[in-house]
Amino acid sequence: MTRIYFDYNATTPPAPGVADAVIRVTQDVFGNASSVHAFGQQAKTVLDEARSALAALLHADQSEVVFTSGGTEADNFAIRGAAEALEPAGRRHLIASAIEHEAILNTVKALTRRGWRTTLLRVDETGVVSPERLREVITDDTAIVSVMHANNEIGTVQPVGEMAAIAHAHGALMHTDAVQSAGKIPVDVRALGVDLLSVSAHKFNGPKGAGALWIKRGTRMQPVMTGGKHERNRRAGTENVAALVGLGVAAALAASKMASEAIRVAALRDRLEAGILSAVPGTVVNGARESRVPNTTNISVDRVEAESLLIALDLEGVAVSTGSACSSGTLEPSHVLRAMGLPAHRTQNSLRFSLGMFSTQEEVDRVIEILPRLVEKLRGLTRKAVAAGG
Repeated sequence: MTRIYFDYNATTPPAPGVADAVIRVTQDVFGNASSVHAFGQQAKTVLDEARSALAALLHADQSEVVFTSGGTEADNFAIRGAAEALEPAGRRHLIASAIEHEAILNTVKALTRRGWRTTLLRVDETGVVSPERLREVITDDTAIVSVMHANNEIGTVQPVGEMAAIAHAHGALMHTDAVQSAGKIPVDVRALGVDLLSVSAHKFNGPKGAGALWIKRGTRMQPVMTGGKHERNRRAGTENVAALVGLGVAAALAASKMASEAIRVAALRDRLEAGILSAVPGTVVNGARESRVPNTTNISVDRVEAESLLIALDLEGVAVSTGSACSSGTLEPSHVLRAMGLPAHRTQNSLRFSLGMFSTQEEVDRVIEILPRLVEKLRGLTRKAVAAGG
């Protein structure tokens, strides 16, 4: 069976050259980048090259890039580090959107238990945060505003630049989780006007276990991992040199091919979306269709439980998801779709299709071909169960 992978927002297969680079560095560049001898300096050199490649992708200065173990650590560092640095000044208010990744929401909840006041920005049915809602709730006690650049479930791109201006007008810092946008659409830290920005390598065809937090020069931060003086005394712990070199390779490739890949993948996504909406009655796209990353569509399928359809597709060799991979195993409906105010059934019958580097038109057409049959079969089973119960 030929398998089709349409779950790129969960993780991505490594880009050409990434795995080779990781293996080569693991074997040949095993020194500690903090050591002063030749082996250590060799490791530091390749680490600096990776930092430079990521900085170029983000239009940043490499001295502002702090390597982490991934997006979750970067998000924790951004929220906790900024909050603790500003706490002595009396700023104990945090703002985030209601559709953030759990790495943000659960960090905010943890700080709430420590006495911080928090506000979650509501979204409407488009899945886009309104800057006006931020204006309504921000105060001079607000320490940090965190709104993701692109949503992981529905792909909507948020007006981060406008919200950064509002945050700064009140003396607050602006953080954005760019895990789902970096490598897919242009991410320019200066143009966005943010103070902190998180990325994760495995979302743009790099290895897992590697990420970064961009910290604007001059931003006060309290380290959340203490120990040695790694990463310019901002994040303790010996760097995962091999994985970070893989991040650098993936970042350089993304920067060189982003424009053409965005056009190609968007065409595939649109073909898939149009095909499903045409071939399967009772389907609708969730979220704004005009302002989103090019690879993502989230579709509700009426009268079909999403988990059942996901399993049926998997048996046919097609991998999709019902939302964030970090929330798998829970029976709770999507917090993103709930925050958008969708009816309860829509929050439980929606699938996310996310495409990427290795997706093809043949794969798209295969999914369009098999999905109507699977949906009709599951709806038939539901009708029989209802009739039997009646």
